[in-house]
Order: sequence, then C-alpha cells, then structure tokens
Amino acid sequence: MATSATTDPLLAPATAVTATTAVTPSLLADYATLFKVRVTLMIVITTAAGFYLGSLRSGISPFQPGLVYTLLGIAIVSGGASALNQALERRPDSLMRRTFNRPMATGRISLAHGLIVGFAAIILGSLFLAYTTNLLTGTLTLLTAIAYVSIYTPLKHVTTVNTFVGAFPGALPPLIGWTAARGLIEWPGVALFAILFVWQFPHFMAIGWMHRHDYARASIRLTATLPNITWAARSTVAQALFYAILMIPVSLWPAALHTTGTLYAVAAAILGLGYLVYTIRFARITRNPDSELSRQYARDLLRASIIYLPLLLAAMMLDAKGRLLF
Repeated sequence: MATSATTDPLLAPATAVTATTAVTPSLLADYATLFKVRVTLMIVITTAAGFYLGSLRSGISPFQPGLVYTLLGIAIVSGGASALNQALERRPDSLMRRTFNRPMATGRISLAHGLIVGFAAIILGSLFLAYTTNLLTGTLTLLTAIAYVSIYTPLKHVTTVNTFVGAFPGALPPLIGWTAARGLIEWPGVALFAILFVWQFPHFMAIGWMHRHDYARASIRLTATLPNITWAARSTVAQALFYAILMIPVSLWPAALHTTGTLYAVAAAILGLGYLVYTIRFARITRNPDSELSRQYARDLLRASIIYLPLLLAAMMLDAKGRLLF
C-alpha cells in the first residue's frame, strides 16, 4: 500500500530522525566515524593477507616489523581518505538517514578540521610506508587515496559508472600488502587485486539496494536509484549475478599461479558457489522491488559477502605455498 513521504520511514527526511538522537557522540567516537574504523579494519585485513602471501613467496616470515609498519601505514592513509571523503560529502551525508549524524555532516567537526586531518593522514601515512617498506608501496597507497577522493567521490553524483571506478581503489589493499613484502608488482598480487575487485560488486549492489531511497535523496547515482524501479532491480541483479559467477574462476587464480594448493581451490569453489547462491536469491528483488522482503534479500547477500571474503582469505593463507620461517 502506498504511503506519503511524511509517513514512509524510507522517504522521510533525515532531519526527522535527528529528534530521536539525544546523546552527542564523544570526540573519540566522532574520530572513529570520521576514519570509518570498520572499513579501515577490512582494508587492514586484506592488506595483511597480501603481505602474508608475499612474504611466503620471498621465503621470509610474515611476522616481522614490516607487517606492523605496513598495516599502520595503510590504516592511517585509509582513515585520511575517509575524512576527505566525508568533507566532500558532508551535505549529501546530512540528507541520508544512515549518515546524517556523521561529525562533519552535523558540524561537530569543522570543514577545516576534517581537511587538515585528512590531508595530513594521507601524506604522512604514504611517506611512512615509502620509508618503512618501499617507494612502490608508498606510491600505490597514495594513488589509491587520490583515486578514491578525487575521482570516485565526485563521480557518485555524476554517473552510475562510479561503482566500477570505485572498485579499483577498493581492490588495491591486498596488492599493496604484496608489494610491501616483495617490492614489486607480480601476477599473484594482481590475482589478489582481481579477487577484491570482483567481490565488491555483489557486495555493493546489495548495499545500494538496501539504501536506495537514502542514496536517491542525496542525489547519488547508482543502478539501484534509476527512476524506473523495475529496470533498476533488473540491472542491479544482472550486475550482481555477472560478478558472482565471475568470482568463482577469479578466486581460483591463486591456485593456478601456485600461490596456493589444492585445498584452497576446493574451499574457493565451495565458497564461490555459496556466494552465488545468495546472489541468485537476491535476484528475487525483481518480483516486488519496493517490498521489505526485497530489502531482506539484499541484507542477506550483504551478510554473505562479509562472511565470504574473510573465509576465502583465511583458506588462501592456510594453504599458501612457501617456506614459513619464524
């Protein structure tokens, strides 16, 4: 049954939600939001996997100061990129229910404050990586932050292609981990990049569908926010399915390169099929795109994607080829 914009919680303006927010977050909590701690943690995990595999390829222990330096540097740069992203997105953030209470959207952290922290973190973190690991790693990390902030973020309000463009910086952390350990770009590192690149699409299609009203309110261009809801659902599903199918052969690439063994290949195939099953289930959103059930399918796919990636990386690391020296 149709409802008006004033009664539908999905269409209600974000300002209506602020009335329920009685507690002002602490500065520490605001910094955690500014640096997107959960996103940064995922970046750190994927970078660690790349460093671990690269170290084994070199025949050195991954449990060394270089690992700490790499993870610290990538975390600092990631936090800085998140801060600059929120500086650019502070007005759209204020329009969305999921982001209206971010510190820069509310003004608890000023634009100047956010810009200074963001630029400082990116520059210092990249220099730190270049000094403690190698120049290639520092440069790749800096380019990743630049691409995320100056290319992907503005494109979000211009074209739906932003999802494809944003997948490039999003997929670079494991390759950065590899170069930190090895000092050069090699096919096994590229395979890690490819896995992260492909994995993102079902993941982001699910997020886009769950929050499509929010994104539309902020004029963020996604497939899910296309004006024709039927076409939006079909296009979203088509992209999610294409990349979920592609995920299976791409996830087997490390085994083909002899970075891992047969056990990983079996685990990757099983996990890939499971990811595909949830994506096929997600395809049911085309039946009734505007229902709560369609959003539940999206939530389930999102959860599956979040479980899938750490399990895949764990299987890869447990069955990695190389000499483990402590």
